Amino acid sequence: MSIYVGNLNYEVTQEDLNEVFGEYGTVKRVHVPTDRETGRKRGFGFVEMNTDEEETEAINTLDGAEWMGRTIRVNKARPRESSNSNGGTRRFANN
Repeated sequence: MSIYVGNLNYEVTQEDLNEVFGEYGTVKRVHVPTDRETGRKRGFGFVEMNTDEEETEAINTLDGAEWMGRTIRVNKARPRESSNSNGGTRRFANN
């Protein structure tokens, strides 16, 4: 399971998230996506913890918390949806 952390301050680092979530257990991985063109952080991140119990405790405690001047959203990450369900090929009707 992975945790989605949204509405982050754009200055937040992976180390910052590791430190905060580390208070609830062992952090396995942290990812803070950046914009491909500008390199700027996108204002959200993902955290994976060692156990589901640790993740649940972190979610329940941190969702809605004020951190670095922002009210953060913390919940279970949903699987990434494909932007095109037919593999990138566009199908046209024959008329």
